[in-house]
Amino acid sequence: MAEQVIVSGWMDYEPGDRDTMLGHLVELGLRTRTEEPGCLDYAMTADPADERRIRVYERWASQEALDEHFGTPHIKDFRAASAGLTRVGVSLEAHTVAVSRSMR
Repeated sequence: MAEQVIVSGWMDYEPGDRDTMLGHLVELGLRTRTEEPGCLDYAMTADPADERRIRVYERWASQEALDEHFGTPHIKDFRAASAGLTRVGVSLEAHTVAVSRSMR
């Protein structure tokens, strides 16, 4: 079994652009989770303490699945739709995970 990849972090947008970006991310997330079997989780959420910040969490079955994600038609559509929005900061990291365990 391939090692999973988790992408986590945040993106900051001008306050007036954040909600518009979130709308684009909701559509992107729906298509990603539906159309990409290598996507195990995909969530972008507004940070309630910062009007600029979007929190990022993605979980992929493999690095290959993540790499393929960037070439999909819905990523191209997303990039075109969000091209005019102003991102003012970003901190994203990819983590390779060899072992996971339930915390129930």
